Amino acid sequence: MEELFLDAEIREEIGRGKVKALKDKGFIPAVVYADGKEALALKLSHRQLVQLVHHHRIEGVVINLNIKDDQKQKSRPCLIKEIQHDPVHGEIVHVDFNQISLTKAIKVNVPVAAKGEPMGVKQEGGSLEHILWEIEVECLPTNIPKDIEIDVSALKMGESIHVEDIVVPQGVKILNDPGAIVLSVIAPMKEEVPVEAVEGEAAQEPEVIKEKKEVPAEGSAEEGKEAKEGKEAKEKK
Repeated sequence: MEELFLDAEIREEIGRGKVKALKDKGFIPAVVYADGKEALALKLSHRQLVQLVHHHRIEGVVINLNIKDDQKQKSRPCLIKEIQHDPVHGEIVHVDFNQISLTKAIKVNVPVAAKGEPMGVKQEGGSLEHILWEIEVECLPTNIPKDIEIDVSALKMGESIHVEDIVVPQGVKILNDPGAIVLSVIAPMKEEVPVEAVEGEAAQEPEVIKEKKEVPAEGSAEEGKEAKEGKEAKEKK
């Protein structure tokens, strides 16, 4: 288990104005929550916290808070509950911790790390698809694995590794669906090549169907002329 240590002090500065002054002095406000206990307001060194974040993966890792002038408990094992960042500059502005018991099992997410190059990638030209990047486990805080390493070197094209295939250390229980796919080797996507027209071949245009005009029956025009002349003769009489 990876254990980290972080110095902290009891925080008397409460309220928006006082918190701003606290930040100007190089501190970050924090709160520790514990079951059945009152939340504890703390202040952390901004420099020390930033160094910890840059050099370690702090999510799901036990952080021992060494609290100065704490009469009840100098060191408190905790997990990060939430880190708040400034929406504009992205810097850390507040941290929430959950105090834990080292003798009670907890649920945490552990990252998945692929080891090796799959046969389906090296010999068959496939690609490795990483589907689950984290696995949820339940164990004692002292048994939390740094990561779950999976050997993928034997994977062929179309083969997958499921949650049920993962071997974890004793005392660690996986909570994910056993049938869920973690890693898989898939065939590369084929690009569609546009069909080029053959040189000299004219593009075929769709046939245009013209509306047919009705052709009068033979003799109908002559009959119409005679009928007109007969009508005019009657009118003269």
